Amino acid sequence: MSFNTALSGLNAAQAELNVTSNNIANVGTTGFKGSRAEFADIFATSSFGSSSTAIGNGTLLANVAQQFGQGNLEFTSNTLDLAVSGQGFFILSPGESNSNNLFTRNGEFGVDSNGFVVNNAGARLQVFPVNSDGTVTATSISSTIPLQLPQTAGVPTVTSLVDIGVNLPASAAVLDPNNFDPNQPSTFTQSTSLTVFDSLGESHVVTAYYVKTGANSWGAYYNTTDDAGATLNLDIAGGTAGAGGQLYHSMVFDNSGTFTSSTPDPITTTAIDFGNGSDGTGTINFNYAGNGTTQFSSPFTVNVLEQNGFPIGRLTGVEISDTGVIRANFSNGQSTALGKIALARFQNAQGLAQKGNNSWEDTTASGTPLVGEAVTSSFGQIRSGAVEVSNVDLTAELVNLIAAQRNFQANAKSIETENTVTQAIINIR
Repeated sequence: MSFNTALSGLNAAQAELNVTSNNIANVGTTGFKGSRAEFADIFATSSFGSSSTAIGNGTLLANVAQQFGQGNLEFTSNTLDLAVSGQGFFILSPGESNSNNLFTRNGEFGVDSNGFVVNNAGARLQVFPVNSDGTVTATSISSTIPLQLPQTAGVPTVTSLVDIGVNLPASAAVLDPNNFDPNQPSTFTQSTSLTVFDSLGESHVVTAYYVKTGANSWGAYYNTTDDAGATLNLDIAGGTAGAGGQLYHSMVFDNSGTFTSSTPDPITTTAIDFGNGSDGTGTINFNYAGNGTTQFSSPFTVNVLEQNGFPIGRLTGVEISDTGVIRANFSNGQSTALGKIALARFQNAQGLAQKGNNSWEDTTASGTPLVGEAVTSSFGQIRSGAVEVSNVDLTAELVNLIAAQRNFQANAKSIETENTVTQAIINIR
């Protein structure tokens, strides 16, 4: 019986050595959670059933318990490197043919050939669908979708509104608007330009020319170029006929320099045909009211010059907030919310089944995943450009290694001693 007892001790010491060695081997593994070997004594009894004389029958490995303590965060230069500071696992989809979700603390993510954000094993990061402002539309695990980065910002948007805020110099000389010529600076007071876009996403430069027509009144002409590079006059619908029959609008200021009115109102062009195959029925509205348009004695100043069109954009970068909202930034200045990182937690994380590649799968022992958003309930914060390193304490593991080695040697000595005793008995004559 002593042989079996010592043998169980050897097996236990070997198991502890294996667990400790595995922890040490993964000390540099991102998102790794160390384990602890837990033992229990084997039920002890005696031939007479007396507990006072019962002797134990050794030990056995009761459990290898994973330790889900927080690992330190290590910051990187990769935006798609993610870490959870606090509770929560990233949710992964192994692939289209496998509906079982995986869970991980390893946030080393990249992009595959189809634009999906994946880990090193190709599993896709799952996110909640969101509205354009980043608010979540559904929060169940079945509603999560794989995060995919778009290459373009969608179809172009034609310019339909231009907000302008300028200061027109009150001391400027009065000019005749009927003498306006965009090629003769002496025929207009000031000018400013901005880029607008047609329905195909092609850019065009529109120039506004301001002509002082009276003490507190101004006229404004607009033109651009067509696809052939020729000057294209932009008539204002309902405007006043001026130089060359072009329709312009007027603006009036009070004696304190405040913009009071325009004629016509609103200031809208007639249909614009750029001659490049784009929609030739579009118009542009020029809005001066509420944008700080004034007539002071100071020099000409442009305070506001904005338009609402944009071309197709190329992806230039990704931003991920502390709450997990992913936004794609494009070369056309647009920003699109792609999703919000979904997190999961469990009533019993130690009941999760290890699946390799720093991922786990839920079991009946772990309970069903409780899904939510970062920085809500008990979920932690998302850190972009950081990864969670292994939570293994290397110093402690080296001490455990020494202890397990001594345990092994001691149990081996028990077998050696039992063998000596047995040989002594066999040699009795």
